[in-house]
Amino acid sequence: MFSGSYPPSDVTFLLKVIDLPSTDISRKEELIQSGQRHYSEMITYESPPSPVYLELFHQALERHRLQLAGDLVHLARQLQREFPNSLTLVSLARAGTPIGVLLKRILQGPLAHPDVLHYSISIVRDRGLDLEALRFILERAERPPESLVFVDGWTGKGVISQELLSSISQINSQWGLNLDSRLAVVADLSGTSGWAATSQDYLIPSSILNSVVSGLISRSILNKDYLQPGDFHGCLYYEQFAFQDLSNYFIEVLMESVGELPAHFWQDEPHLIDEAERERLRSVSSQFLAETKERYQINSLHHIKPGIGEATRVLLRRWPQLLLLRQSGTPEVAHLERLALEKGVAVQIDPNLPYCAVALIRQVKESSNAK
Repeated sequence: MFSGSYPPSDVTFLLKVIDLPSTDISRKEELIQSGQRHYSEMITYESPPSPVYLELFHQALERHRLQLAGDLVHLARQLQREFPNSLTLVSLARAGTPIGVLLKRILQGPLAHPDVLHYSISIVRDRGLDLEALRFILERAERPPESLVFVDGWTGKGVISQELLSSISQINSQWGLNLDSRLAVVADLSGTSGWAATSQDYLIPSSILNSVVSGLISRSILNKDYLQPGDFHGCLYYEQFAFQDLSNYFIEVLMESVGELPAHFWQDEPHLIDEAERERLRSVSSQFLAETKERYQINSLHHIKPGIGEATRVLLRRWPQLLLLRQSGTPEVAHLERLALEKGVAVQIDPNLPYCAVALIRQVKESSNAK
């Protein structure tokens, strides 16, 4: 248990810090797509962001800080209404962590929630939630099962939402519980969340950066060669990037922005995405994925990453083949165009794209085992 570079009052990471050798990106893709290794078993070491790229983060933060602050207040008020007594935020490391920190601060501060705690745990596609971390929250921390809310930054095509649903269904059956499998996010692009402030594909500034805006932790790692039975899932801790860490700066800027919001954000009914809107989003997502898979001859839907947040992840840590943009030259996608330029990734403009950006992962070779 540790809090990364955040104050302990903001979050408790239920992750084990390990030392795992770096795997080259192209080699990693080859191993993943051939089915020899799962993506969670390997990691490619991060580099600190360049000054030019860092400037794009600051521009995005200034441009969207009030929008994100307002969305966070809407989301926090939804949770306050449904969990007025005891609330346990369980953010999904790592994109969910800054959002969880901010929700906790808003709930404890302006909304004066009487009992809110925040943990950050791992969920791995095809492997599920970290059961040891969840067991810790329920048993050792003695948090009421009915108080748990899982938090992420956004949905792309709903893979993590489905992974969470699958994990919680099994846990409820095996442990005799009734945990809520709904996911709370800022932006729901796929209609698969339980709570969301918006369905707009906009640039959430924390999506631009990796560890230096997420408490200096890596994405979670599930490699049994480095973990013992009973351990939490693993992570790297990039302490060497402390001089460039913006994790707490990001939180402070957003909390200042929360203080600048007009009164109606606290008084009007919080914005809700109703079931009709979710159904529309699911339909758009399903149709887009099917058409894109056929158009680009992609053998796995895991290689299609819709939305600014998911596209950013691909360009930062995967081997991208193509970046699709609805429009070039906009502030929303400036960081993506910069990354594509630096990495030699082709960019294609499609005005009919239902999202601001989509990234396609390069297929190393045709393989039915591609993950």
